[in-house]
Amino acid sequence: MSPREAAGPEGIHRALVRTIGRSVAADRVVVVRRSVDARKRPVRVNLGVRIYGDDENLMPDRPVFTYRDVRSADPVVVVGAGPAGLFAALRLVELGLKPVVIDRGKPVKARRRDVAALNRRGVLDSESNYAFGEGGAGTFSDGKLYTRSRKRGDHRRVLHRFHQHGADGHILTDAHPHIGSNRLPEIVSAMRASIEAHGGEIHFQQKVVGLSVSGGRATGVILIDGHRIEGRAVVLATGHSARDVYEMLMDKKIGLEAKPFAMGVRVEHPQKLIDWIQYHGQPRGEFLPASAYSLAHQVDGRGVYSFCMCPGGFIVPASTQEDALVVNGMSFSKRNSPYANAGIVVEVRLADIPRLDASGPLAGLNYQRAMEQTASGNGGGGVIAPAQRLADFVNNRPSNGLPACSYPPGVMASPLHRWLPDPICKRLQAAFKAFDSKMKGFLTNDAVVVGVETRTSSPVRIPRDPQTLQHVSVRGLFPCGEGAGYAGGIVSCAVDGELAAEAVVRYIAHR
Repeated sequence: MSPREAAGPEGIHRALVRTIGRSVAADRVVVVRRSVDARKRPVRVNLGVRIYGDDENLMPDRPVFTYRDVRSADPVVVVGAGPAGLFAALRLVELGLKPVVIDRGKPVKARRRDVAALNRRGVLDSESNYAFGEGGAGTFSDGKLYTRSRKRGDHRRVLHRFHQHGADGHILTDAHPHIGSNRLPEIVSAMRASIEAHGGEIHFQQKVVGLSVSGGRATGVILIDGHRIEGRAVVLATGHSARDVYEMLMDKKIGLEAKPFAMGVRVEHPQKLIDWIQYHGQPRGEFLPASAYSLAHQVDGRGVYSFCMCPGGFIVPASTQEDALVVNGMSFSKRNSPYANAGIVVEVRLADIPRLDASGPLAGLNYQRAMEQTASGNGGGGVIAPAQRLADFVNNRPSNGLPACSYPPGVMASPLHRWLPDPICKRLQAAFKAFDSKMKGFLTNDAVVVGVETRTSSPVRIPRDPQTLQHVSVRGLFPCGEGAGYAGGIVSCAVDGELAAEAVVRYIAHR
């Protein structure tokens, strides 16, 4: 259909009549799939619709979530209130166990104030920021709900659970659904309310510094104030930025593994330019969304690819410590910023990590940290980020000035080509040239690269048994989500959290 025709029920009904040759009652038609096809002109919108008979129940396959009263049930400690932790907690309530969620950060309302202070004044709270706090890193990162990882669990349950807690119904039909950073806080708060209303607990500003282990079993956690929280099992869902958790596990001699990850930069273009490229030189108009892109290229045996593309979005400071600078991207639900940004990152394999043998499982984390500290030293102080015009970066030229940039704290011209690690810099430069051949006009000095994008995924894996999902050497410890190295992105983390909760139930039943 044309974008205009697909924008409203009248146009959809006319197209449906043309397709099946007869009229259908509007209330018996449900759109189940929507995607934009911009591969060629004219741009079209593809819809999948389901027509129900008069005696059929609409959407009969929608999952039903039944939460139990778990006030007197066995407690299970859940460390982290990001997607993996929240969805683990909700699933535990469904299955009749009491989640006791511990999070180092603040509730989302207070967290928003800290994020605003970081954006406006560069004031970083190391425990409440874009990475830490209620909802985890996903709360302020556009809320993309697309995943390629669909074999591990039912991703539809995740979408429906988000919808149950206030997300717009379009997430159930869009090919690449997203919620928006402006909507996610209220949805996360609604999830917390569901957990607490049925007897679960959530404790904020409580930092876990130790693990209670007895007889080879995890029995709880130790907080920074010395208090112990006991439970029948521990779900570890701490996210990829909780580096002190990895160090705590190392100190306890609880096994960890270094794993591949990726690092690079954020690139930002005017959204109008990306629209012009993706919509074949035609105006976007009012019926098409801000256009996105997905790019990948192999350079010298390593993948270079776009990550967390944010059409109509902003670059944001994702640092968690004063002397290390990290950037990420986000969009509001309307995606109406004049900028488009994406992480462009280079695959880092174990063989690429400096001092792998000497640093062991934390070698990748140390490499990640060193790049962030280098970026901080080459920025403008605090969270003012180093930046360079894109064509200047590719051609090894310093930038004398910078285009307008969405990054709230501000950017400072810096020759990224001189201080980025050579294996990453050279591959980025080659990939940007290749991307321009796929999207003519992509390589331009109207675009800017901002450093650095390092937290695409965890550089550490917490090994677990593939059947029981327990740590390979500590029974009752269930590492899950992005921080454990088993997921990436909101949906896959949520799925992994639900699987961990189900594994906890099996573990307790057999004890």
